[in-house]
This record gives sequence, C-alpha cells and structure tokens, in this order.
Amino acid sequence: MDAMTSPSAEPTPSETFAPQDKYFNRELSWLSFNERVLAEAANPNYPLLERLRFLSISGSNLDEFMMIRVAGLAGQARRGIEKTSIDGRTPSQQLTAIRTKVRELENTQQQTLADLRNLLANQGVHIADEKRINAENLHWLRRYFLDHIVPVLTPQALDPAHPFPFVANMGMGILFNIARLEDESQLVEMVLIPNALPRFVRIPGDDATYIPIESIICRFADLLFPGFRVEGDGVFRVLRDSDIEVEEEAEDLVRYFRSAIQRRRRGSVIMLEIDYNFDPEAEKLLHDKLGVDDAFITKVEGMLGVSRLSAVVDEDRPDLKFEPYSPRYPERIMEHDGDCFAAIREKDIIIQHPYESFEAVVDFIRQAAEDPAVVSIKQALYRAGNQSPVIAALIAAAEAGKSVTAVVELKARFDEEQNLHWASQLERAGVQVIYGFVDWKTHAKVSMVVRQEKNGYRTYCHFGTGNYHPVTAKIYTDLSFFTADPKIGRDAAKLFNFVTGYVEPHKTEALSISPIDLREKLYELIDHEIENAQAGRPAAIWAKFNSLTEQGIIDRFYAASAAGVDITLVIRGICCLRPGVPGLSENITVKSIIGRFLEHSRIWAFANGYALPSSRARVYISSADAMSRNLNRRVETLVPIRNATVHDQVLEQVLLANLLDTEQSWELSEDGSYARLHSQTDGEGFNCHEYFMNNPSLSGRGAALSVSAVPKLRLRKGAI
Repeated sequence: MDAMTSPSAEPTPSETFAPQDKYFNRELSWLSFNERVLAEAANPNYPLLERLRFLSISGSNLDEFMMIRVAGLAGQARRGIEKTSIDGRTPSQQLTAIRTKVRELENTQQQTLADLRNLLANQGVHIADEKRINAENLHWLRRYFLDHIVPVLTPQALDPAHPFPFVANMGMGILFNIARLEDESQLVEMVLIPNALPRFVRIPGDDATYIPIESIICRFADLLFPGFRVEGDGVFRVLRDSDIEVEEEAEDLVRYFRSAIQRRRRGSVIMLEIDYNFDPEAEKLLHDKLGVDDAFITKVEGMLGVSRLSAVVDEDRPDLKFEPYSPRYPERIMEHDGDCFAAIREKDIIIQHPYESFEAVVDFIRQAAEDPAVVSIKQALYRAGNQSPVIAALIAAAEAGKSVTAVVELKARFDEEQNLHWASQLERAGVQVIYGFVDWKTHAKVSMVVRQEKNGYRTYCHFGTGNYHPVTAKIYTDLSFFTADPKIGRDAAKLFNFVTGYVEPHKTEALSISPIDLREKLYELIDHEIENAQAGRPAAIWAKFNSLTEQGIIDRFYAASAAGVDITLVIRGICCLRPGVPGLSENITVKSIIGRFLEHSRIWAFANGYALPSSRARVYISSADAMSRNLNRRVETLVPIRNATVHDQVLEQVLLANLLDTEQSWELSEDGSYARLHSQTDGEGFNCHEYFMNNPSLSGRGAALSVSAVPKLRLRKGAI
C-alpha cells in the first residue's frame, strides 16, 4: 500500500534561488530551537529551579538529537551516501556544521550552569559545592560511600587478562590511574556508574547541598582501591546510536521490538564526553576500545550529563518554582452532572490542556467502560505514560464485556518498551490489540465510542493534538475535541478499519487522513487562498505546529506569498522555511513560543475570502506536523472545526492568543537567527500562557459563565 503521490502541477518559487537560499537546514534549525530552550534557563523572570529545569531539558533534548538525528547522518556518511538535505548539504557537510553548533551549545550550557549555581547558592541550594563539605559532611559522605555506593560498584582492571567492559548507552564511568604501594606497579581501572545509583547525593541539612555521584567516587577512591595510590582520574560519558529501523520483512513486530530494544543499548558510539583535564593516555585508551573514530568527542569543562540536573529541580523549594496551577474541569460537562456523553450530545466541545483537566478525556473513556449502553470502544495509543488511567479504563471496559480495540504503536520512539507492556496487559484483559502498519506509525490521537440510544447507535469521538499521556498533559498545550457529528463518526470508523484491516478509505465525509489525502487537502486549502488573493479577495493563513520541514508545503507557502497571501506561522521547533526574503517569502512571518508550557497543538486557519479572524474562516486541528514523515509515513488526521463556538475558541482565542503573544515569543529572520519579541503595546506585553491560565475556554465554559467572563482578544494593526 503506497501513499498517494503529490500533484504534479505544483507551484514552485523562483528558480533564481539556490536551495541554501530558499531553505534552512533541518538539523541546524533544531539546534537553534534547543538554543531557545536553553535561553530560558537565563530568563530572569523565571524562578531559579525552573531555570535549572530548562537547562536540564536542553541537555535531554541534545542527548536525543545526538542518539537519533546525528547517528542517522553518521550512518549515511559511513556508507558513502551523498543524498543532500533540503538546503543542498551532504551528510558529511551537515555533520561538520552540527559539530560546531553542538560545541557552542555545550559551552553555553556549562556557563549557564555556573551562573545558576551561584544564584541558587544564595538561596540555600548548592550544586557540586566542594567548599561546603566540612568535617561533619565529609564524615557523612564517607559513611554513605561505604554503605550505599561501594556495594554496587565493580572496579575492573584494564589489561590483557580483563576484556574491556561494555559501556551502555548514556552510561557514565571513571578511569583511574593507580599505583600499587608495594611495588609502584601501574594499573588502569575502570569504574562504571550503575543506573541504580542516584546522579546526585543530597547531604542532610536545611540547606540543600547536592554532590554528583562521580565526585563522591573520585573523592573516596582510596577506599575503593586499598593498597594503591590514586594518581589520576577522569570521568566520561557515552551516547550510542538509539534509532530503531523496522525491517519491512519483520514477521512478528512484538518479537522484533523486544530484540531491537536490546540492540539499541548496544548501538555504535555516537558521542563521547570526557572531563576537560582527562589524561591523554586514558583518552587514547577509550578511543581504541570504544571505536569512536567517527564519533563526536567533546571535552567538557564543567559537569557531564546536565540532563540529570532534573534531580535537583525536585528539591522541595516551592518558593523557587512556578506557583502550582490546577487545571479547570469543563463547566459544560459539570452542568450535565459529569455526564460526558450528554454534554457532547448537546454540542461539540473542545478543551485545551493543560489549562483544562485531562481528567475530562479519562472520564470520557471511563464512563464508556461503565455505561451499559456502550457497546464498543476503539482507541489509538501512541504514548500513554507509565501510569495510564486510559489503559485502566480500557481494561475495565473489556472485563465488563464490551468490544474494545486498542491500536498500540510499537514504534513510538523511546516508549516502545512501555507500549509493549501495555499491549500485553490489554491483551490479558480481553482487549483486541492491533499494532498497525509495519512501515508507518499510527500517530493519530483518536477515541471512538459507539453507544446504543433510543434512535439507534450513536458514535462519540475524541480527537487530540497530543497523546493520551497523563503527565505530558500537564505541561504540553494540546487540544481535545469531542463530537457526536455522524459524519466524523463514520470517518473515524473508516480510519480504524484502515489501521486494523488495511481497508483504505477512498472517500471520507469530513476527515483527511495521511498518508492518503491529508497533504492533498492542505495543498487544496493553500491553493484556494492563492486564488482568492489573485481575485482581489482577502487571503491569509494562520497556522501553528511544532515543525515545518516538508518541501511541498514550504513551496506552496512561497507560491502563496508571491500571490499576496499573508501567512503567519507559530512554529515551536524546526522551521526549514526562510521567511521575509524579497521575491520569495516577504509575506510570511514565523515566530516560536517557548515558555512555562510546551506548545504542542497543531492548528490551521484559512481566511476563505474574509479577513481573519472570521466566522467564515476554515479551521482545522491535526495530529500532524508539516513534516515529510507525518504526511508520508504516518497515519494522521486533519479534523475540520465547524461548530460555531468551538470554531471561535480555536481561532479567536487559542490561535489568536498565540499570534498576539510578545512575552514568550521569538521571531525568525531571513538569516535564520531568532530574536525575542518585545512589547508593542504601551510597554505592556501579552503572555498567552497567563491568559489561558486566568480565563476559561469559550467552548467548555458552560452557561454559568457569562461571555464577558472571557476577555475578547482583538487583532491590532501591526501586532502580527
């Protein structure tokens, strides 16, 4: 089964532009995104531990980038593949540019950490502060080392009699140069730090003092090597290729992924981080034994593995964190005594996480499980988390005798193992578990409930822009759309039949589905705006997604810009489109929002011949980003928003607030750099996260809240 090819008559930008002048490199654009994340760690408006959290996130992001994206490019370079990127670079050329940017990013991380350490110390939180280890603390640390660390360490001599130990992915270790006191003979010992040990040890006391585990091991190494003198040490950390490529001939996906997860832990080394003062001879030994000829090797003047600073963020200091936020439960549902189905029957509902509670989604599934009138539940699961109430509800429904189908995506990166666990739990309860396609990921976020009512069966659907994940739903901004529209219900049934039985839906009434026709629908909508502009009618596109890399969509945007269509894009992460270039994209503006919550919803709005915002605009939500993988190799949905109240909320509340934001926004310029926006209204900025935290949604507000309770956002001239 192949995805439909894109139309041949495709609008193209001026051929006078070379690829490097039309497009930004995907990988460098991602590194630029991570720079913006890291910049939040220096944001003086944030509490200190939240700033440390952003530093940790930037480290975690970079680790994944190296293990997946850089590993893929390195593999292509090794195999001599010369296929160029969208901006005309070979894999080797991209790796060269990435090395420079990664080095800059790591240097900034270490400088940021140094600054935060000083600021946190003034507030009684100390990180790796050796100066605070007085005699009492030293005694406590020594006892802790002997009682809790030594029993799980396994020193290993590196000599011909002892094979070089395997260093797992993301593993950290220490090389020691030691001399035997008896005869001064020299030895090199390796100590791998087990994952079971904490990354930081907190010394007891009112003030919080955190010492890295590697510092403790180095400080008390003489207790680990009695009869030897420790002459030197060096800490290192390894990242390995962690991508899992699914072979089309894989006969059993479950067995394949169980094996592939094990192989991931033993992938080729893609990055070696070492102490800045690492012994040259010891470094050479690591090079030889780890096989890092083609790997990134970085010398870190500071702390290795900044991603693990998240452990310090957990310190119980609410004064150094954001004020806790409790999401609202939709008033519309409460007005129906908590009956989700009664509320949805009355009118479509859309809620925005994390401002409105994910419990509404859980209750939708939970009530379906308990409702004797419900005969069938179908659910697509991409990421569900390690403590999923949605899984529990599906199990309860199956045990209650209902027909329950769960599409579990095994190819959800880094969640494969968790999803295998959930799949086995669901199957044991009697749920029909489907793993979807071998070569496509099922990325759509859909629930479908069929209920027996007076006039026959009625289908209720939930479509999300994010995962059924109770943890990320508290920090990711996503939309949850509930509807009993019969057309959408029929399309949802076709979508599930497509995934479970490969029955391709040749015609849908409302939904567009990738890789069948979602791309073509977007092309059609953009082309319609081009026609309106050429006819002298208002023409504009507002869109919000996480990444834009798909060349066909970018070229369509360029053609629309040339025709006079005003295009405003809110793209949190990667953007390969080059905005503001005369003769190419002068009518396109791109901004990125980075703040307390991670922007994750995907929304499209097309003017449709009327000035935006307008009740006549065509508005859609989607599970898909504007990326080749989403449009070519994933099952995704594009959902039209037709209910007037929901339409107003998505367009004139959610999307418009994102466009108006100044306090968390960065604008992309034609040279690829991002600059923070500053207030454009009497010195006062607008923060879309604060707006949503303080104002109820239009769709879920219920009759108890007057329209005036939700401040009306207005588009100011020049604000976008």
